[in-house]
Amino acid sequence: MESAKGSCVLSKMATNERHGENSPYFDGWKAYDAYPFHPTDRPDGVIQMGLAENQLCVDLIRDWIEKNPQASICTPEGLHMFKDVALFQDYHGLPRFRQAVAKFMERGRGNKVRFDPERIVMGGGATGANELITFCLADEGDAFLVPSPYYPAFDRDLGWRTKVQIIPVHCNSSTNFQITRPALETAYDQATRTGSTVKGLVIANPSNPLGTCLDRTTLESLVAFATEKRIHLVADEIYAATVFHPTTSTQFVSVAEVVRDNAADPARCDPDLIHIVYSLSKDMGLPGLRAGVVYSYNDAVVRCGRRMSSFGLVSSQTQHLLAAMLSDEDFVGRFLLESSRRLGERHGRFVTGLDRVGIRCLESCAGLFVWMDLRHLLKEASYEGELALWRVIVNEVKLNVSPGVSFHCVEPGWFRVCFANMDEGTMEVALQRIRAFIQGKAAAENNVVVVMKPPGKKRWQKDLRLSFKTVRRSEEGHVSSPHSPMPRSPLLWARN
Repeated sequence: MESAKGSCVLSKMATNERHGENSPYFDGWKAYDAYPFHPTDRPDGVIQMGLAENQLCVDLIRDWIEKNPQASICTPEGLHMFKDVALFQDYHGLPRFRQAVAKFMERGRGNKVRFDPERIVMGGGATGANELITFCLADEGDAFLVPSPYYPAFDRDLGWRTKVQIIPVHCNSSTNFQITRPALETAYDQATRTGSTVKGLVIANPSNPLGTCLDRTTLESLVAFATEKRIHLVADEIYAATVFHPTTSTQFVSVAEVVRDNAADPARCDPDLIHIVYSLSKDMGLPGLRAGVVYSYNDAVVRCGRRMSSFGLVSSQTQHLLAAMLSDEDFVGRFLLESSRRLGERHGRFVTGLDRVGIRCLESCAGLFVWMDLRHLLKEASYEGELALWRVIVNEVKLNVSPGVSFHCVEPGWFRVCFANMDEGTMEVALQRIRAFIQGKAAAENNVVVVMKPPGKKRWQKDLRLSFKTVRRSEEGHVSSPHSPMPRSPLLWARN
């Protein structure tokens, strides 16, 4: 906790609360950081299921790097490029990097659209790209509409330093949380009546946390809405290539397809108002490389964005490596197919495991997570009831899942659970803990004592014991993490 003496020398920008680090979303991270699960060293530790990370195809990327040592300037085979890459680079980005990213975006969208490398602006991951486009489009006090439930860090990325308002457009389970034109009109009208200047609409497609894709009709309606209102439409498409069950009704449609098909009708689509945020964090599983981009159809936004990108460039060494990797069309094709297959298998096993204990999830076709429905387990249908259940799941069941309230969900009882950031053994432990928790609740409600005999131990399960004791930390205990700089939160440690 910062002292009053220490905070008085800091700026209001640095100390305002819009970062969101004290929300339940980040509190769960702190519990994991304090006592992370390990199959042998800490078998009763917290399992991280709040991190939307794609670790299922790390082996494919590692194999490519081993076979292509010349792609790195830090190997004998690539050292001859060291000087060219290490010296000052224009903030437009290496041409071959922008060309490779444009091609990869096309492949990830089924080669249905084309992207101009000259319209790509670099950002420090999707976080930097989202902030960059916000700075370009809006002034302090302006507003963006964002359909909820939405990614909790949008509040930070879009509003912390820009001081732009984020206005949720509330969606509910009666429409599978899909955005509707009436809900959008209502939110827009309410915002303008209260004096807000609405500058844009931000959508995530595929959705985080829902794992669903917008259909073409809905996407065309959103583009038409933005065009009619003369506001910007920013489409966050960072999960574009994570679709694992593509069908006619669930396939991913990029906003670029809508622009291509409707640009001739200025009443329905003004390309100058359309912008795409993308990164390689989710589709390739490379969040640590911070390779994000803004793709804009607006020439002025591209020019302004490139000036602003000086504060969040992708390192030239990273650009050099990724340009080589993404230019390998045979590798990219195999990677995208295998990634989709592995995500589909993992999703299927996880959802089936939940279904066996009576837990349903919103039907999804993309992403690295499920939107889990625990409304039937709430003691009361309120945000307080949701957080009480969440505290039990984090502190006793030892699973860091993310409560719906942190996603601005209007219906208490929904939770986002990530499944692609762990190995198969860890996922099985998580499912076992969930089964034990559900069966324990059922037994308690019926005053029945249940003794569960664990299944035969696998090699990775040696000495594995499930424990539901809450980990206690001293008041002086400090946990550091790049995702959770504050060591404690009252929400996490509150008693039921």
